[in-house]
Amino acid sequence: MNTVTRAHLAEAVYASVGLSRNESAALLETVLERMSAALEAGEPVKISAFGTFLVRQKGQRVGRNPKTGIEVPILPRKVLSFRPSQVLKARINNEPADAEA
Repeated sequence: MNTVTRAHLAEAVYASVGLSRNESAALLETVLERMSAALEAGEPVKISAFGTFLVRQKGQRVGRNPKTGIEVPILPRKVLSFRPSQVLKARINNEPADAEA
């Protein structure tokens, strides 16, 4: 199983849209930069029929070192989460896509 990379995505844009390879790579970088900037600002990024990227704030909590059993505070932080759309879930499970999605 191969990992999809920026190069693979840029090549797919090149093959589908007909832009030059350099223009395809620049377009991909622009899209990824816009997504990153929106997430950095705390805004969700929703891609129709694919899913939503969200930044969530996690509060401080107490964790435990499994080796020693000593309690350690885990500081508050932001985490990135992804919620797939129903269409993507259906595609992954080889199910027909719901007409309402």
